[in-house]
Amino acid sequence: MTPTSWPTTDLCAKRAATTPDRTALVDGDSGRQWTYRELDDAVDATATRFDLEPGAVVATILPTGPQIVVTIFALARLGATGVLLSPDESADELRTKTDQTSIDCFVGAAETESVAKALASSDGVDHVTIDPIGDTGPTDDQSTNADERDHADRNRRIDPAPLAPDHTQIVVFTSGTTGTPKGVRVTVENLRASAIASALRLGVDPSDRWLVPLPQHHMGGFAPIIRSALYGTAVVTTRQTGPADIARHIESHRCTGLSVVPTMVRSLLEWGWEPPAHLRFVLVGGAPTPPELVTDALEADVPIYPSYGASEAASQIATATPSQASRAPESVGNPLFETDVRIVDHEGNPVERGESGEVVVSGPTISPGYLDPDQTAGSFTDGRFRTGDLGHRDDVGRLRITGRRSDRIITGGETVDPAEVARVLRSHEGIADAAVVGIPDRKWGERVAAALVLEPGVGDFERQAVETFCENRLATHKRPRTIAVVEQLPRTDSGTVDRNQLAKRLDDE
Repeated sequence: MTPTSWPTTDLCAKRAATTPDRTALVDGDSGRQWTYRELDDAVDATATRFDLEPGAVVATILPTGPQIVVTIFALARLGATGVLLSPDESADELRTKTDQTSIDCFVGAAETESVAKALASSDGVDHVTIDPIGDTGPTDDQSTNADERDHADRNRRIDPAPLAPDHTQIVVFTSGTTGTPKGVRVTVENLRASAIASALRLGVDPSDRWLVPLPQHHMGGFAPIIRSALYGTAVVTTRQTGPADIARHIESHRCTGLSVVPTMVRSLLEWGWEPPAHLRFVLVGGAPTPPELVTDALEADVPIYPSYGASEAASQIATATPSQASRAPESVGNPLFETDVRIVDHEGNPVERGESGEVVVSGPTISPGYLDPDQTAGSFTDGRFRTGDLGHRDDVGRLRITGRRSDRIITGGETVDPAEVARVLRSHEGIADAAVVGIPDRKWGERVAAALVLEPGVGDFERQAVETFCENRLATHKRPRTIAVVEQLPRTDSGTVDRNQLAKRLDDE
């Protein structure tokens, strides 16, 4: 039996028992800090507010910050599953997700209370409102004497429920950039294996502080919470995502790690950021990191770790170290520990090194599947996850992602890889970023359409100049027929380009 197969209890309880006085959590926006003992107390106090049996399913509609950290550990302590939902979506938007499973309770904060109540009321289940941690504590529908209840609850201890390795600890939803979001079941073992593999690639120091200016209802923002508890290090949360804010938090809280999406790295560089010596790693994921951005970051002494991951793999699949990135900025490095990556053809047969195909991943980080069994059957087979991403591995095993199979454009019977076209467009000196999609065309079925973000200071846009640029670099069927300049590309809150929104916009051009 390997360590990742052991039945366990929630990691906060384990950590509080071993290193109670270490810093566990920092609210970057307020400056407040909690040790593992204090965090454990807050988790107990929050857990007492729920009337749940082990195996219950609880939907959380909470903003990034201490509230969601404490709530997730409280649910794990009770043996419940947390369904992580966006605090920025409407009740109707959230309903498309909650309808995929049976919810026993909804959890909100002050700013999401009305949505949580509405969803709970329509389902005929309870809801709980979580106050800022350290204030009066959570409240619920059955509140009668809050002062007496709070005093009693703060003196109660919760015996952590046993968590089997295959217990679904959380459900996260894919970004849904090309269709209905899928609810991904992420188990205790998935999260532990991912934390161990990540540590072996990024390294761990007892004094680490991991700054996470990302939404915590996505894997990129959530994973550091679990990892920090396993490592006994601190996680720093913030809702502030501007370059000046991120730089300030890194300095003031002595952060040694940072998780961001590529657009944040670009913003930091354009702002003129000089990373401090105590910053060990900048983990970049959520969307492909352009090779030129990797090069620019390395030239600015940013310890960048370009990463490729998926919710279905509990975050990272492959991650390049700075030294690997300097040698091959277009790659995402080698797969992480115990992660097997194969490149297969359309029939599922492995291809030779250097040949392109679909990326298929297996290992202990891989989810057992989606909430929807039919969706699971379409992507998971015998413990292997068919990512739908296209890529290849070089002669030393480094992985390069070249696009998505579902993003391919079929125009006049010819297949176009939009990622290839976007890479060509981004190589134009006046273009800072580009995204390419297919939009309906009566004659060709689909036509290639591109949205361009110009470099700062670029004057009038000359479509003809871009068309001429493409003529020398792309076959006729690959050249964009629709071109639009935008201030910024539409993105989901996980950082990926929102291809549905972009296609609608370009179709109106």
